[in-house]
Amino acid sequence: MKTLKDVISLKFKTSESEGVIFHGEGQQGDYITLELKKAKLVLNLNLGSNQLGSIFGHTSVTTGSLLDDHHWHSIIIERHGRNINLTLDRHMQHFRTNGEFDYLDLDYEITFGGMPFSGKPSSNSRKNFKGCMESINYNGNNITDLAKRKKLEPSNVGNLSFSCVEPHTVPVFFNATSYLEVPGRPSQDLFSVSFLFRTWNPNGLLLFSNFADDLGNVEIDINEGKVSVHINVTQVKKNRIDISS
Repeated sequence: MKTLKDVISLKFKTSESEGVIFHGEGQQGDYITLELKKAKLVLNLNLGSNQLGSIFGHTSVTTGSLLDDHHWHSIIIERHGRNINLTLDRHMQHFRTNGEFDYLDLDYEITFGGMPFSGKPSSNSRKNFKGCMESINYNGNNITDLAKRKKLEPSNVGNLSFSCVEPHTVPVFFNATSYLEVPGRPSQDLFSVSFLFRTWNPNGLLLFSNFADDLGNVEIDINEGKVSVHINVTQVKKNRIDISS
């Protein structure tokens, strides 16, 4: 297809921070790739570069953050020539592509949820999307519905299920006064803890535990956006260890 206008919209949710959501490319060097990188949304677009290298069409735009929160996020890409509106969860960003060309020339297949292996280094290093998508609409075509009814020809639908499996993890929400206290493990000489957390607050106590027999304590907190671990040991000279990241 050679288009002057494009409208692509979909909703997704995932707990993965990397993955290709949508990809298309052409023989003339045109391409469009929408992907998650470090839980941010990245749109790479090229309407064409020339052989001499004086016209460089590659354009990259990043928006959003923490999109691996397993909540639904909506995306709308509206293109008219070099003018692009990229909307993520009702927050719109307007930009113009680099180069001098107005048409997007995609004469290979368009893929959702990954990109075909082309032998290029770029296709090798990119992960496929892992999660759920719904309401995929490409230039007026309801892709989700067509895929479900097997009306996409030619198409390659690889191992899709038309349901969204919820993760088995159970999150716990803490407000400013709540806490969770669990029993210790006496006569154990190993202390080991792991958890995932997410917060908008720059400060807060994540974990505190006293060691048995008055040997000291361990504290994990967030201080001005950095995670710090403090280990106090009462029976040695250098009695405090501080680690921050």
